Amino acid sequence: MAFHVEGLVAIVVFYLAILAVGIWAAWKTKNTGSEGDRSEAIIVGGRDIGLLVGGFTMTATWVGGGYINGTAEAVYVPDYGLAWAQAPIGYSLSLILGGLFFAKPMRSKGYVTMLDPFQQIYGKRMGGLLFVPALMGEMFWAAAIFSALGATISVIIDINVNISVIISALIATMYTLVGGVYSVAYTDVVQLFCIFLGLWISVPFAMSHPAVTDIGLTAVHQVYQAPWLGYINSLDIYTWLDNFFLLTLGGIPWQAYFQRVLSSSSATYAQVLSFLAAFGCLVMAIPAVLIGAIGASTAWNQTDYGVPDPKSKKEADMILPIVLQYLCPVYISLFGLGAVSAAVMSSADSSILSASSMFARNIYQLSFRQNASDREIVWVIRITVLLFGASATAMALLASSVYGLWYLSSDLVYIIIFPQLLCVLFIKGTNTYGAIAGYLFGLVLRITGGEPYLYLQPLIFYPGWYQDDNNLYVQRFPFKTLAMLTSFFTNVIVSYLAKYLFESGTLPPKLDFLDAVVARYSREHMDKATLVKSDNIVLNELAPVNPRHSLTLSSTFTNKEAFNYVDSSPELSNTEDN
Repeated sequence: MAFHVEGLVAIVVFYLAILAVGIWAAWKTKNTGSEGDRSEAIIVGGRDIGLLVGGFTMTATWVGGGYINGTAEAVYVPDYGLAWAQAPIGYSLSLILGGLFFAKPMRSKGYVTMLDPFQQIYGKRMGGLLFVPALMGEMFWAAAIFSALGATISVIIDINVNISVIISALIATMYTLVGGVYSVAYTDVVQLFCIFLGLWISVPFAMSHPAVTDIGLTAVHQVYQAPWLGYINSLDIYTWLDNFFLLTLGGIPWQAYFQRVLSSSSATYAQVLSFLAAFGCLVMAIPAVLIGAIGASTAWNQTDYGVPDPKSKKEADMILPIVLQYLCPVYISLFGLGAVSAAVMSSADSSILSASSMFARNIYQLSFRQNASDREIVWVIRITVLLFGASATAMALLASSVYGLWYLSSDLVYIIIFPQLLCVLFIKGTNTYGAIAGYLFGLVLRITGGEPYLYLQPLIFYPGWYQDDNNLYVQRFPFKTLAMLTSFFTNVIVSYLAKYLFESGTLPPKLDFLDAVVARYSREHMDKATLVKSDNIVLNELAPVNPRHSLTLSSTFTNKEAFNYVDSSPELSNTEDN
């Protein structure tokens, strides 16, 4: 394969354009809000992301390199097909559920990150524990898509994989570093446009190639391989359901999603953005599905790719760039490459900023440096953007099982964070004891279930397990969903049991070492008497929410404006005086 100068020029031009948009957005950030809340401007902007930009950036967060490459791969692989391409439907339903049930309570309370309600109710230590799976998910996801980008670029223009990964990571990290959420949002608009245009331009050229059979015929009849519509074996239906619930419910508790929710101009807008993004995810999946179908309908021995076909060469995961390379004219394939790199960068920048935001606010500021200045927090965000960006790049270059690590960490987000989020938002009375117990039970059940991608053998063998061709144990039983439900019910049961034991006097108050039940005022729980509660908020949902931005821990979640709608009382006055 020859080195393509045109391809290199196209990538350079595209990356420079993205960097220019990111720097412009950084300038916009500097002119938003007062100098006293620059850190919050970086994390959630001025809380004035509108419908157009918000819809684009929320869609681009999901429509990444893994999304379009993975969808095309699932459709192409004979043993799976369209029936197993769950990401488009799963993530769309995830956004709909997020908009219906989670966006409004999170946005209306003026939170800054996804971990804020956990620290508000369960305390800073529990917030730190939940930061671990959240960080793992974001970091391994960024590393996985950087790795995919390097392989994709090497297929199209034949340059060194490591160089392409490093340059792409530097660009994404640079504009995220200088502009925060504004840079991520506005570059997402450009990137999503490139993805849509680049893939849709490529599809007609690929479909009209002489070696490609009518995809309508190959959808239901075996020509070169099994029909690309695919099927679900009766033995695998529980695995299918387990993965579907993981995508649908496990796609909600991600900082990358809630960053967009909390950046929107109102709670109602946050809901509408979720619904728009759900539609956008479905639309953006269509060209990826068609490219996978084209790959399954191609006589590869009649192309320059030759024999054997991509699945026989174990290159099925690269079917999208292979179709662009061998079934499209060179300039069309280069434009499609820009679309793929856009998809990767639009997800990677979100993950890096999400990880940095949670660390700077929920770990550094709220747990260790409660009196830190806003300037100090801004520098912590910038330093961690660099560190997390470099770490994701290093993992993409060095780790041989990045995808396996991401699968495991995304499972932990589903099994641990999702049930905790349900409890903290909708189940009154849950406390730190239940949260810790649920966390541990969910973690143990997931780890003991094994992970074939990491060659982690199971300790618990559920009904339906079998050994694959590599002598690895595979679970058919939906043990991930079982672990999630166990974590949820453990949290509720242990919380109410602890509450009963302490309040009935069965256990002495001195044993409440986490100050979760007996102690009314606790530094660990951030002075609950002054925290915003859903029953004292009177809010015009169409107006921006401007919570009180205080640098002291005791009032960090307090929405001062909410008290203007509540009749004054001695209790409230005493609370505010304190």
